Amino acid sequence: MRAMSLPSDHPLLLRIVDDLATHGWSQQDIFLPASLTLALAAECRNRAAEGELAPAAVGRGATQEVREGIRGDHIQWLEPGQSACSDEYLELMDSLRVALNRGLYLGLEDFECHFALYPPGAFYRKHLDRFRDDDRRTVSAVIYLNQDWLPEHGGQLRMSLKNGEEHDVQPVGGCLVVFLSGDIPHEVLPANRERLSVTGWFRRRGNEPF
Repeated sequence: MRAMSLPSDHPLLLRIVDDLATHGWSQQDIFLPASLTLALAAECRNRAAEGELAPAAVGRGATQEVREGIRGDHIQWLEPGQSACSDEYLELMDSLRVALNRGLYLGLEDFECHFALYPPGAFYRKHLDRFRDDDRRTVSAVIYLNQDWLPEHGGQLRMSLKNGEEHDVQPVGGCLVVFLSGDIPHEVLPANRERLSVTGWFRRRGNEPF
């Protein structure tokens, strides 16, 4: 797949839409081309080396705080114009946003995302992506950037599904996981090597007054 915007009726995007409608989640093991995966991984590591990634916090607003006993990744938000590879990824995610809106009528208005670097041993305890006091986050999307990842490295995304089962996703480079933000509790298991991803959320207009 070329690193560019896709038509909303592209088979790969339609497969994600169908999966969300049926199961509430979708896993696409080969979503990004290797060249874009490698470029994003290099960009994440370069930002980390420059000290641009910061420990991630939990909570929202005045209650936000860094708690490594809950979450141990380091992040930096992606913004348009920062780099060619991040712009390519944001453009691709906008194609997915359009497909989700046309197929599921979700009213998604934008997409926010950040690089996430988990040092060896870091984890993120089970949680939901939607805040209790803010329902804008509607669909979560995680793309993995890790080359030569093996199951024994750990770091799986463990999703708690509605049928009571758990599903583990190996964070292999190029794999995309998409799920309903308010419906799928999930956690990141500890890894014994550095673990990279871009984690993001498609958002709709919230219920706050203007």
